[in-house]
This record gives sequence, structure tokens and C-alpha cells, in this order.
Amino acid sequence: MPYIKQENRPRLNSHIDALAEEIKKVTKETNDPHMFAGLLNYACTRLALGVTPEKRYWAIALIAGVFRNIGDEFYRRYAAPYEDEQIEKNGDVY
Repeated sequence: MPYIKQENRPRLNSHIDALAEEIKKVTKETNDPHMFAGLLNYACTRLALGVTPEKRYWAIALIAGVFRNIGDEFYRRYAAPYEDEQIEKNGDVY
């Protein structure tokens, strides 16, 4: 989880919320419920490129690590509990 100070969050949240709404709107307009994945990828890539301080190995490695951590944390905090709910609902495979 990106533990940033509470006072820094409001400065970002309104922009993040607006981007999320726009991604949902574009997805709905395309009638393709999977479109959000490409739009999210595009937005994250542009954001990473926009904040990368310079095109150097250390910066590339740092950003790539952040993206890996995002995926791991998303899975741990969001997907794993969902899977636990589905195991409870439908029974385990093992």
C-alpha cells in the first residue's frame, strides 16, 4: 500500500477520481466492458513517463519496481479477499 501522508492525498484524489470517471465513461461509450484495461494501462504509462526524472537505468528500475508492487499489492488487498469469498461461496478446489 502506498503509505503517503494524509495531507497529500486530497491534492491527488480529485485528479485520480476524475481520470477514473473518464476511463469509465470512455469504456461505456465503446460498448466494450474490457476497454478499461487498455485505458488504464495507457494512463499509468503516461503518468509514469511524466514523472520519470530522467531516462536512466535507476529511474527505469525504480518505476518498474513500483508497477510490480502495485500489481502485488492490488492482488493481496483486493483479489485475494475476493478469492476467499468465492471459496467460501462455492467450495475449495483442493
